[in-house]
Amino acid sequence: MAQDSAAPRVYMRYSSGGLPRGEAEVQGEVWAAEAAVDAVTGGVHVPYLREVIVFLIAAVAVMPLFHWFRASTVLGYLFIGALIGPHGLKLIAEGVGLSEIGELGVVFLLFTIGLELSWQRLRSMRTYVLGLGGAQVLLCGLALAGIFLLMGLSAPAATIIGFALALSSTAIVTQLLIERGEFAAQPGRIAFSILLMQDLAVVPILVMVSIFSAYAQGGEGVNIFALAGLATLKAAVAVLLILTVGRYLLRWIYGVVARTGNPELFLALSLLAALLTAVATGAAGLSMALGAFLAGLLLSDTEFRPQVETDIQPFKSLLLGLFFISVGLGMDFTVFGDNFVAVLGLIAIFIALKTVLIGLLTFAFGEARLCSLRTGLLLASGGEFAFVVISASASGGVVPLQVAHIVQLAAAISMALTPGLATLGAWLQTRFDGMEGDRERNADALVEGLDAHVIIAGYGRVGRMIGRLLREQQLPFVALDLDPARARAARTRGELVYYGDAARAEVLERVGIAKASAVVVTLDNSVAASHLVRALRAKWPKIPIFARARDREHMLELEAAGASAVVHEALEASLQLSGHVLRAIGAPSDAATTLIERVRTEVYERQIKAEND
Repeated sequence: MAQDSAAPRVYMRYSSGGLPRGEAEVQGEVWAAEAAVDAVTGGVHVPYLREVIVFLIAAVAVMPLFHWFRASTVLGYLFIGALIGPHGLKLIAEGVGLSEIGELGVVFLLFTIGLELSWQRLRSMRTYVLGLGGAQVLLCGLALAGIFLLMGLSAPAATIIGFALALSSTAIVTQLLIERGEFAAQPGRIAFSILLMQDLAVVPILVMVSIFSAYAQGGEGVNIFALAGLATLKAAVAVLLILTVGRYLLRWIYGVVARTGNPELFLALSLLAALLTAVATGAAGLSMALGAFLAGLLLSDTEFRPQVETDIQPFKSLLLGLFFISVGLGMDFTVFGDNFVAVLGLIAIFIALKTVLIGLLTFAFGEARLCSLRTGLLLASGGEFAFVVISASASGGVVPLQVAHIVQLAAAISMALTPGLATLGAWLQTRFDGMEGDRERNADALVEGLDAHVIIAGYGRVGRMIGRLLREQQLPFVALDLDPARARAARTRGELVYYGDAARAEVLERVGIAKASAVVVTLDNSVAASHLVRALRAKWPKIPIFARARDREHMLELEAAGASAVVHEALEASLQLSGHVLRAIGAPSDAATTLIERVRTEVYERQIKAEND
């Protein structure tokens, strides 16, 4: 994430500088911590080895407790960092090593997110990324800058701090959404869209830091426009090279490596793809995570995506844990004790302001009030970029060191509050959804940003299962159901499910059938399902229609009505049950699978032949 490796050092170096402790005492604490860890490592001096060993021991000892209480793993890692860090038990005396390694966790996180998306799905989010995300960064940054300006800070310092705190934690919010299964729900999609724009916004913010630092250090002769133009040119060239080279070369290289049949070489290529693009964007002044995201996006539509995602997952999880621990290491509670009111007041101010502004902006973009509130709470806390931006500005003399310490500590504590804020938002939606007429203003506004989505007609047991699989693959969908209680329960989970009759053309038009990629018909009523398929095929002849049939006659009827593919419900249930029986009584698994596939093929082919005859 960080473009300046010295950024975390600024916080660690000065975190004790303003406290009433002598230099000898600080050095003694460092020696004591080193001696304690040496007892574990046997005095072996490998860079960061002791830190990693302490991290692993603490994780094994503490994380099961958080799992037992079903608490967020993010909160657990933050707690571990604060516990073992230089301001806790002092098992780790200095957090720069873990911070630098942990940044790779965010890189791999964004790489896997890029793998799970696609260009088509990303285009469907453009309204939220550019419109809502851009408005959020601008308005929150300016509002917070105005508050710090009123507090007596200089205009450059207030601007830098304001825009730094306007950014949220991509790593924490995204991980929380994945853990909760809400990444593809509406609040999750909106939050991730805004986070993408925030990553892009790091570029101009860092340019501002460079310009203000040049002036603070007596560089009035620096050409502002030349500096900004050079930074923009470097960023554009880096992104263009990644997209061009990746599109025409990356797939070919993966094909060559895959043909070798060497899994270690394939893994090495995946690591290289993520790290090389991250380094390229980092060197251009962009976010390293953004480069990794672009690399994952380029691989998302290739046949290699599932294997790449599987190979990267262990590295992402481990390194992301290191990143959260490194954030916890920076929580200097001695600074918190000396500036108790200032830290808590700052946290309250920017969390409340961001919640309100993001909620209002999201509501203005057509979302429901409770969905807007959940999005605001998800993104209300500070982010990892605050450490980078504030540290760089403190090194450049733009932000006073004491102010930088307070702002960074407030950002770190607010990041630890993110799981609680997310839980609060979910509780509020569950508690108040449907009250006081807080229904969506209309389906047109809510699905306006969707493109290439799936429409599910009927959200019973089959429809819910299809929706779950689509959510896990981050594929957008809209569902229609005539049971208002069922639709309301799904809405409390953040799913786009509406009360409506899918057989009516005007209802389908309001949920964006013109831009939909497919329609899935799961209605229990056989007559209604056949009527719907026939109506869909007559009005939208090119859209793929997938339907379930209750029996053989219904299957033939749906196929005659124009369904692209029909699944025989009774047949599939019988085949799956037969497979379990065959395996239970000792039949070889491969033989049972082959037999089931043969019977399935014969039945479907026989029914198609009977229909044609």
